[in-house]
Amino acid sequence: MTTLPGMSTSQRRLAIAAASAVGLLFLSACTSGPGSSAAPTSTTVPSDQRLENVRPDLPDGRVIGVGTVLDVAGDVQLCMGAIRESYPPQCSGVPLDDWSWEGVEGSESSGETTWGAYAVYATFDGERLTNTDAPIMLALYDPIAPEDPTGGVDGATPSDELTRIQDDISARLGEEALALRTDRGYVWLSVVWDDGSMQDAVDAEYGDDVVIVASALREID
Repeated sequence: MTTLPGMSTSQRRLAIAAASAVGLLFLSACTSGPGSSAAPTSTTVPSDQRLENVRPDLPDGRVIGVGTVLDVAGDVQLCMGAIRESYPPQCSGVPLDDWSWEGVEGSESSGETTWGAYAVYATFDGERLTNTDAPIMLALYDPIAPEDPTGGVDGATPSDELTRIQDDISARLGEEALALRTDRGYVWLSVVWDDGSMQDAVDAEYGDDVVIVASALREID
């Protein structure tokens, strides 16, 4: 991670905490960026079952998500993807309702913007989050490590094909892809929410054990 000159200690800690939150979604390793090759497409999957058209069933109860809560003049969102390194920070997140800074530690403010890195408890309606419980500062949050969906087995897909698939997913999902990378013989895709439907879609389009989908929101009850 790079930080800008002159960043305060609290800014640096926030950047590290946010990066750690995203890192919970994937195993850490070297990554490769998109290439310029033509992306593969599937002609055998019905259009309503293609990745960009899949709409997972919504969670029944609460979910927990980790990232940066960004409040700009009362417009609050939870950013679980990339954070632009500006001051104050900027991001494109999920709108977060019923949020209050009262009694919440670990925030920083500049002008009309207040932000901090937290684990947030909420309900999710597919477009917006509604806060339900007091958040936990990421510096104090100790989640259970996620299981490796690959079982520790490296994928067998050639790297050039993985790059083309990564390009294809990036072009089709745009900002719906919170994180997208290739590693260990797979394409790793993070989205806001998946109940398994998006994983089924990529398996149908690209084959089993090629793309691994991770849901940034985790259902807890």
